Amino acid sequence: MIKPGFLSRLPFLSDPMISVLVIATALALLLPAEGETRSVASIVSNAGIFVLFLLNGMRIRRSEIVRGLANWRYFAPLLLFVFGVMALAGLGFAAVAGKALPPMVALGFIYLGCLPSTVQSATSYTSLANGNVGLAVVGAALINIAGVFISAPLFALLGGSGAGGIGSEAIIRIGVILVLPFVIGQVVQDRVIDRIVSHRARIAWLDRAVIGIAVYVAFSGAVEQGLGRMFAASDWAVLAALVLSFLALALAAAWLTAGLLGLPRPDRIAFLFAGSQKSVAIGAPLAAILFPPTAAGFVIAPLLIYHLAQLVLAAPLAMRLAHSAR
Repeated sequence: MIKPGFLSRLPFLSDPMISVLVIATALALLLPAEGETRSVASIVSNAGIFVLFLLNGMRIRRSEIVRGLANWRYFAPLLLFVFGVMALAGLGFAAVAGKALPPMVALGFIYLGCLPSTVQSATSYTSLANGNVGLAVVGAALINIAGVFISAPLFALLGGSGAGGIGSEAIIRIGVILVLPFVIGQVVQDRVIDRIVSHRARIAWLDRAVIGIAVYVAFSGAVEQGLGRMFAASDWAVLAALVLSFLALALAAAWLTAGLLGLPRPDRIAFLFAGSQKSVAIGAPLAAILFPPTAAGFVIAPLLIYHLAQLVLAAPLAMRLAHSAR
């Protein structure tokens, strides 16, 4: 018998981000932004991304950053796992995907592997599994900050000529749209943090709207380039199978790594979810900056499926971990 409140404890059943991503993708398939409309949408998307990272700078407390860095025994291996092990795994999956899928979609596996963790769902699952929630929050937040500086150059390094190289123009865009607003947010944080906390629910919807716009613009370009013609049902099945395999490998490797490090069980659970989860909140905006709309939709396709899969599969895993600890 299902206990009252059971369903509400499963993040993937109540996470509005799933609805936002589905709506944005469906809207791009049915009513893609083209020509001048897409140019306007791209400008709106970039402005929204600036605001999103400004808010990130305001709400990630400096004390949490210092506290996370001080716990080097947890954070250093997590950093190496997220941007080392996962990035190399993405490179391997890209090689396999390249034999069956369009090149830009295969490249998306490298992009996926180079991205940081997601904060909100990693924290939710850690809590559900009776893990160290505080460590999960700080660890995932620090990985997100590091991702702003690491993900793009790491992707350029591993993606080779397929990544198109990250020139001075892309570096300037990243600096202006991602780094600058985050730094400004950190500087003014003490003056606005109380208001940010009091409006947390509204800000969460702003986050989702910005990500939804970025996904819409990206997939509009992919639709214009013939996404429907290039992708048969069997191609989607191959892509889904590869993404699920990637996620299964990530979960197993994160759990094994945390065990080899000798972390206590609550910390090991935090490492599991912070290490294996990937952030669409960073991935979609960054793709909008790095790639033209005609390519971005193909590159983020593995990321969107991975994000959905991590929500669906990680919830029962978290509940099993919680049950096995009793």
